[in-house]
Amino acid sequence: MIRRTAREVVLQSLFQMDFSGCSKEQALDASLSVRQEPHVEKAREYAEDVLKGVRERLAEIDEKIGQYAIDWTVERMPATDRNILRIAVFEMLFADKKNIPNVAINEAVEIAKKYGTDESPRFINGILGKMVK
Repeated sequence: MIRRTAREVVLQSLFQMDFSGCSKEQALDASLSVRQEPHVEKAREYAEDVLKGVRERLAEIDEKIGQYAIDWTVERMPATDRNILRIAVFEMLFADKKNIPNVAINEAVEIAKKYGTDESPRFINGILGKMVK
């Protein structure tokens, strides 16, 4: 549950950074401040690591997504879907402690159900599924 909260915080932070241009620290603090879960402070460390990693490896992550997103450019994707994909790709391929692909995909799909459109879970599952084959 703590990692799910952290992933949601990272998603909200990345989204905020995309649209407001704020720093990752400002975005993270704002995202954490509105959360009501009792364990939100425990999620901070993992959220910081993932957010930092996604930002540092953004070009590589976007390139990887672009290889598997048929008929889509990363820039054209809905911001929520794009950022969910970025988190999952970072966790699967670039994190110090890589996440098992099936776990990363499942988490991404569940977050997409909560924050994306009706098409988001299938879209995200399709891209990440192709990536791990």
